[in-house]
This record gives sequence, structure tokens and C-alpha cells, in this order.
Amino acid sequence: MALIETHDLWKTYTMGDEEIHALRGVSIRIEKGEYVAIMGPSGSGKSTLMNLIGCLDTPSKGTYLLNGKEVSTMNDNELARIRNEEIGFVFQTFNLLPRATALHNVELPLVYAGVPSKVRLERARQALDKVELTQRMTHKPNELSGGQRQRVAIARALVNNPSILLADEPTGNLDSANGRHIMDLLLQVNRARRATLVLVTHDASLARLAGSQLALRDGRAVSAPEPLPGSARP
Repeated sequence: MALIETHDLWKTYTMGDEEIHALRGVSIRIEKGEYVAIMGPSGSGKSTLMNLIGCLDTPSKGTYLLNGKEVSTMNDNELARIRNEEIGFVFQTFNLLPRATALHNVELPLVYAGVPSKVRLERARQALDKVELTQRMTHKPNELSGGQRQRVAIARALVNNPSILLADEPTGNLDSANGRHIMDLLLQVNRARRATLVLVTHDASLARLAGSQLALRDGRAVSAPEPLPGSARP
């Protein structure tokens, strides 16, 4: 049984009288512990597919099975638990609370999960230690570099020990050195914890590190990804 499986997945948005098909019948299968890179030009449906996999959105048509269970049959409480406990999200724009310290940003998923204060603070400290930011835990995002902010975001994604890590262009706003560091962290989690890593990227060099690749174009899965012009090297 695959960890993630979609069948004929569609996502359609209505804009006035026009229908925009962000996804057009995408079927994928991802096994536990895999590293899968999703590639494609802007507007190809990469982030839409990521949002559906992460249970942040619902498909217009088709089915999504997570651990063999159809996501459309889950209630709001089940979906909230999956998003908070089973899936870790890492975004290009970090999505950190600007007035909160690194430590508080990392402990937020544990707050939502109802973990007692003493336990969640210790787990948040451990997560920051794993990304080598112990000395920065009291700093706010505007006191951190871009690479440090992304490491805080990774620590937050890992604090609940998720089985699935979804990363949407996690190195897109970083220079080459910081981009390499972030990818090393993500790959370490994938290999050491057997966490499934799904990475959306424009970067062909990052996709080549993956065990398998999926290329999207105009909302459809194509047979193999093609190198994209102007891809940055980490």
C-alpha cells in the first residue's frame, strides 16, 4: 500500500464565466520514505498538487488516498490532526510569526496539538538544536538571516516528527551556500528518519537528487521532467 496515492486528480477554479483547470487528471503513487521532486514551470500546478497532498485544499474531482484511506471521507478533526501531526510544511517564504521568537515559532504546532508547556518547550529546543540554531532561539525573524529563518521553519516542520515532509521551493529565496545547507538538512531527515520528502522545485539539480521525479505541465503529469532553462545551482 502506497503512502500517497492519487487517481485522476483535478482542481478547477471558477473565475467569473471562465474555468481554470490547475490540475487535469493527475495520478501519482509515492511510497513511504521516498524523496520525490515535483518539477515544472510556473503555473504548471506544482503548488496546487502540494496543497492537495498536504490536505490544505480539496480536489474538484478524483481521489486521494493517504495511507490507504480516502481523504474526502475524513472529517475536519481528522484532517486537522493529519496536518498537525503527520505532515510537516516548509515554504519558500518561511511563514514565521514576525513578533515571535524562533523558539515560539517552532513550538506552535505543539500548542495546537495540546502538548503541555514544559514538554513542548523542550521539544522545540531539541528541534532548533538539530538545525544548529540553539544560540538563536530567543531571536525574532527580523534578527535572523534568510538561511536561519528557513532553518527555523524546518525545525517547526519537524517538531512533531511528521511522516511526510512537504517543501515548496524551500531554497528559492536563499543564496547557493544556504540553499545547499537547507537541502542537506531535508535529505538528512529523509534518510535518517525515513520521512517521505516531497519537494516542489524549479531547480533541476535538486530534482536529480530525488529517487523519483514528477514533471507537471499545464496541470498534467508528463512522462519525464526536462531541464528548465535558468535553473539555479545550489
